[in-house]
Parts: sequence; structure tokens; C-alpha cells
Amino acid sequence: MKTMSIAKNAVTSEYFPAAAVLAAVAVFWILGLCGGLSLLSDHQTPLTTLSWLLFVYVAAVLTPLAGLLAALDLSRRWLRNRAPGVAGNAETASA
Repeated sequence: MKTMSIAKNAVTSEYFPAAAVLAAVAVFWILGLCGGLSLLSDHQTPLTTLSWLLFVYVAAVLTPLAGLLAALDLSRRWLRNRAPGVAGNAETASA
């Protein structure tokens, strides 16, 4: 039961969306570095190969942008919550 409470708190955390995006970007690039071009060594139809290359191109362009925005959001939220006397701080708002 306690595990369910921890999981619920993690998902409802204000850091969860940005952390999930950052984790997905990291997993994408790690998998890509570990053999993401293996599709090119297989005998596929030209349309399948072209579709895969376009998907990878779009992902390679957008994932660094998404990762940067997620990292900036996480740092902004972390710094905001650590600042003393800020109205958005959860500790001072509840006191």
C-alpha cells in the first residue's frame, strides 16, 4: 500500500512531466547509440527505409530541443522551490 502512495506522489509531482520527457530523450539517444541504424543493414523496401529515416531525422532534431526545454523547466522549478519567501513555494504557502 505504501508503494502505491509513493508511485502516486511521484506521478502527481510537479517535476514528473519534465523528468519523464528528459528520461525518454535519454533512452532514445542511448538506444540510438547502441545500434539504432541496424534497420539500414536489413533488406527493406525503399519506402520502409525512407519512412524510418524520416522518423529518425525528425526525432534527432526534436529530441535535443525537448531535452533542453525539460532540463530548463526542471531547473526553474527546483530553483523556485528552493528560494526562500516565494509565494509559489509549497512550504510557505501551507504555513
